[in-house]
Amino acid sequence: MIERVLGAAIAAHAELGPGLFETIYEHALLIELEERGVSAKNQVPINVVYKGRDLGIGFKADIIVDGQLLLELKAVEELNDIHMAQVITYLKLLGIKRGFLLNLNEKLLKDGVKRISI
Repeated sequence: MIERVLGAAIAAHAELGPGLFETIYEHALLIELEERGVSAKNQVPINVVYKGRDLGIGFKADIIVDGQLLLELKAVEELNDIHMAQVITYLKLLGIKRGFLLNLNEKLLKDGVKRISI
């Protein structure tokens, strides 16, 4: 599955190139995933619970693949520690073990892929 997901991301990025908004890449990636038979949902609400109380929707995950892989998309000059921390937090809140942080503002997407596991 990971090969198909990364292949879909590379295909969308190769077609569009760097310099667009994250939402454009998100929708293109969903099309690529669908064409590869990969089940994915976008803008998935992430509830935050504090001391047993639901604080409501705190965040939205860009894409969750097959209920088990988080894809967090960025279109930034460079990824930094706060982006990594964001993905780790999302993974914990969602109860998912694996995710990819993808910076689609790179000339070559392979230079903007970070795998994160908790």
